[in-house]
Amino acid sequence: MKAFSAYKNPALAVDLVVFGYHEKTLSVLLLNRNEEPFKDRWTLPGAFLQMEESFQQLCSRILQTKLGMDNVYLEQLYTFDAPDRDPRGRVIAVAHYALINPKKFAVAAGKMANDVQWFPVKKIPALGFDHKEIFTKALQRLQSKIQYFPVGFQLLDEMFTMSELHELYECILGVEIDRRNFSRKILDAEYVINTGIKREGSQNRRPELFKFNKKLKQNNFQLNIS
Repeated sequence: MKAFSAYKNPALAVDLVVFGYHEKTLSVLLLNRNEEPFKDRWTLPGAFLQMEESFQQLCSRILQTKLGMDNVYLEQLYTFDAPDRDPRGRVIAVAHYALINPKKFAVAAGKMANDVQWFPVKKIPALGFDHKEIFTKALQRLQSKIQYFPVGFQLLDEMFTMSELHELYECILGVEIDRRNFSRKILDAEYVINTGIKREGSQNRRPELFKFNKKLKQNNFQLNIS
């Protein structure tokens, strides 16, 4: 066997797909690069792994230094290892995706970006590197997972109406969902708790407000709402 020192070590990186939901639109956060490769092109935020870092720590560094945020829902997505995915050399990216409520964060571009903007997932620009593939994989994961596990609540306010939750699911899945059937399944799954509070300000009705059940026990329940 070869000695460990005889093997070339590829660079390791994290690329983040940050989803946000605002005004009934699911969006993704993109950076406009100010250096090569792909200068002046839109890409996902990312960075190289340092020797003393874990992937979780690197994700936090990207969120803090490049986007001005932290303490968000984060999940590892997939490993992208095509030998030619980065023109600078051999780079393996461990992609993650994050879910945030844009109203809670004022995003800011870091030193390596001209700008940072939200783009609706249906209208994203051409992306550098293999970031379109990473984005597509993340969207597919989100669309699949919300049908069996409550990951979408991080995109909403702490308290929300059942109609707002229904609109979120329709937006992410891109399909129409029967409202009554949706409500029944969400309540049966114990995904939400009725706060006993009603929203003020509506002219003709005061809808009930719910919140995510943070004590929800993981089980094999399949929502299958699409």
